[in-house]
Amino acid sequence: MEIWFIILVSLCISYVLSSILSHFRSSTKLPPGPPSIPIISTFLWLRTSPLQLESYLRTAVAKYGPIVTLRIGSRISIFIADRTIAHNALLQHGALFADRPPPPPLTKILFSNQHSIHSAPYGPLWRLLRRNLTSQILHPSRVRSYAPARKWVLDILLKRLLSHSESGTPVCVADHFQYAMFCLLVLMCFGDKLDEPKIKEVENVQRTMLLNLSRFGLLNLSPKLTKIFLPKRWEEFLQLRKNQERVIIPLIEARRKANQNRGNRGNRGNRENRVNRANRADTEEEKEEFVVSYVDTLLDLEIPDEDNRKLTNEEIVTICSEFLNAGTDTTSTALQWIMANLVKYPEIQHKLFAEIKGVMGDRTGEEVKEEDLRKVPYLKAVVLEGLRRHPPGHFVLPHAVKEETELENYVIPKYGTVDFMVAEMGWDPKVWEDPAAFMPERFLKGGKEEEEEVAEFDITGSKEIKMMPFGAGRRICPGFGLAILHLEYFLANLVWRSEWKAVEGDEVDLSEKLELTVVMKKPLKARIYSRG
Repeated sequence: MEIWFIILVSLCISYVLSSILSHFRSSTKLPPGPPSIPIISTFLWLRTSPLQLESYLRTAVAKYGPIVTLRIGSRISIFIADRTIAHNALLQHGALFADRPPPPPLTKILFSNQHSIHSAPYGPLWRLLRRNLTSQILHPSRVRSYAPARKWVLDILLKRLLSHSESGTPVCVADHFQYAMFCLLVLMCFGDKLDEPKIKEVENVQRTMLLNLSRFGLLNLSPKLTKIFLPKRWEEFLQLRKNQERVIIPLIEARRKANQNRGNRGNRGNRENRVNRANRADTEEEKEEFVVSYVDTLLDLEIPDEDNRKLTNEEIVTICSEFLNAGTDTTSTALQWIMANLVKYPEIQHKLFAEIKGVMGDRTGEEVKEEDLRKVPYLKAVVLEGLRRHPPGHFVLPHAVKEETELENYVIPKYGTVDFMVAEMGWDPKVWEDPAAFMPERFLKGGKEEEEEVAEFDITGSKEIKMMPFGAGRRICPGFGLAILHLEYFLANLVWRSEWKAVEGDEVDLSEKLELTVVMKKPLKARIYSRG
């Protein structure tokens, strides 16, 4: 007991001293913010949910201005709610604000010492990983090559939705949307159509890890001490990571072996093709079926700053996990919010269906293809309005500056956390008329309804930030184009192939709650009817 008491007192004294020193250091230069009391304020923040924090920040912004400082222990967090200041930081001074805050110990383990796009410091490794993703997987020609995969997943989704609807019970769509998006991302990541049990196994280890992370936050305080006094908690955390590797590494190795076999067959086929046309036909058929996966691009990737070594399997697990997480929850959440508004406001759904029918004509039951999407401007307007009104994340991932810098006559401290209030920018009444309303027409321009076009709108914020659901600047989500394509494709086909109606006596509730993303507090239930 005496040893425990001495350790506890020592930790408390150190924490108090560091908090007090941090509290008064450069305090007159930092952006304004509410007063804080060391220790007490920290415990209050730790007990505050993210949505409660967001509500508190709105009050603080109204009182102190568009840049607010909060002190959480020894960490200084700066929140920016103004779109012009955000543009100044992220676009005009993008290189200064493109770093990440120092990662806590568990994050280093979870992301293989920052070997992922979102966690890597701004520098050569980040550029390498991001360039690989954008040039190899997100290039328009490669995205088009995944069209059969999108059709395969669409058929799975429609079958699940309509089979539930035929039973006569309302359909709770959230799980179906999430499973469909995960199927698509798994295929793009590993290159194979895995069966449902294997997809569920991958999904389970991914979600179990994400949903349990908050339980292990205490381990970040002092890993050396917590490994002594909380060994079981450490075992639990490390086991989650081992489970992830146990499930995903065999998929990586299977792809490695398939690529080697394919290369060997290709070499043999080239020799035999000179005398055997049948073998040539077989080889060409294999080429047509083969689709480059994300793992394929990672297997031969070399890291220049680390003696040109290749990525380890554990690092590839981290990067694949990032790819699966980034493209699943955000897209499925955004799709549910959009469909909820189409159920709540059927006139929007009717208008969207009429415009799709004008493009599809008599092709009832056929797929709305990517080339068809370009001819449906109201579809794009609905998607943009969904992202404005219901961004899946109300904050982008934290930014940081490597060196102390100045912004709007305030000091941004070295490695201080800089957060951008995404939702507030999309709901700014100075920019958006009646921002709480769901009005896709705000993104349209032009005369008659049948001649409407989408007004020029740059969602990247390169010239001006009006909303930033994908972030902005150098750290903007590299997959924003793919996400918008997926939303437009699945939304168009869901409305074209089925009619969505509210459940009588069960009104659509647009209240929010935070899970991995900001989701519907009461998940959408709808009656879904096939259009034949």
